[in-house]
Amino acid sequence: MHVMSFLPFFLSFFLSPSSRGRVIQLKDVHKSFGHKLVLDGFTLDVHEGETMAIIGYSGSGKSVAIKHIVGLLEPDSGEVWVDGLNVPELPRRELYALRSRIGYVFQFAALFDSFTIGENVAMGLRKQGELDEREIVARVDEALDLVDLPGVRGHFPAELSGGMRKRVGIARAIALRPKYILYDEPTTGLDPVTSAVIDQLMVRMRETLHVTGIVITHDMRSAYTVGTRIAMLYEGRVRWVGTVAEIQKTTDPIVRQFVEGRPNLDEPGVPDALAATV
Repeated sequence: MHVMSFLPFFLSFFLSPSSRGRVIQLKDVHKSFGHKLVLDGFTLDVHEGETMAIIGYSGSGKSVAIKHIVGLLEPDSGEVWVDGLNVPELPRRELYALRSRIGYVFQFAALFDSFTIGENVAMGLRKQGELDEREIVARVDEALDLVDLPGVRGHFPAELSGGMRKRVGIARAIALRPKYILYDEPTTGLDPVTSAVIDQLMVRMRETLHVTGIVITHDMRSAYTVGTRIAMLYEGRVRWVGTVAEIQKTTDPIVRQFVEGRPNLDEPGVPDALAATV
């Protein structure tokens, strides 16, 4: 793995004085789709260098929340700040520039079957138009090495396992050398061993490349492994946020039910249908 060739840029960029102290902030974000209210005052700060794991029931709005960070969705009200920029108010050119600093790992990798792995990983680089072909190939190889997939550049997605395709999705994100990576359900559909491999890759992104991450997951084993802090989204807002040690000790009944995977909730006023979604 050619990690050392990949490190100088990252260390100079992430540790430079101008980049310190910047955070992702979502402030009182509301979002509805028709009559369905999804986010109802969602507020969360993500600090530089950490990996924030956002947990919650299926359909609770976790993916909706992070799509606001890259401007794929605009809030009905509230603010979304990244690097001191209010994302919903950015002109198109500045929004594209911001997106170049944010890697997005889609739930099912979102690879193009008719493109080789190398072409998939290079897509963002070619769109940027800042590198020549030799530099693009070198960057693709570095990214694939970093996710432990050397030598697959000429393969097609159908030739790889589900876990390998997820790793290609991560490689495509880091090829752009982003400051932030957003992971949308990165271990969904994977067996426990492959999930653990993906978890370790996410930890590597933080510890080796100093990437700030947000991980959407309902897998508590994964959240405990990769998260420096964990936030629970419930009824459209952050119900609870804290460290791994803190969530393991919390007495909040809804958080306890979720992290323990219990089918019953000893709190009045919570619909039975909610328990059935666990």
